[in-house]
Amino acid sequence: MYLKKVDGPRAVRLPDGKVMTRADLPPAKTQRWVASRKALVVRAVLYGLMTQAEAMSIYDLSEEEFFEWVHAVRAYGDAGLKVTQLRSAKHS
Repeated sequence: MYLKKVDGPRAVRLPDGKVMTRADLPPAKTQRWVASRKALVVRAVLYGLMTQAEAMSIYDLSEEEFFEWVHAVRAYGDAGLKVTQLRSAKHS
């Protein structure tokens, strides 16, 4: 079995006790960003599975877009990443 060489850990333990690995992350060519995929990328960065720069490069994200995701998760949890939730938060 071949394991691709990566910088950093291959897996991290989340606060809820679950283990997150790079295999859990969305594909690099993801075009449809649903809330659950955004949350996986945010968690991967926040818990040290990958760096912010790596996530932005792999997923072609701007710094502003990534920080919007992080803010939404911190302020509203994963539900804050839903497009309808973001729209209602901006209009309040």
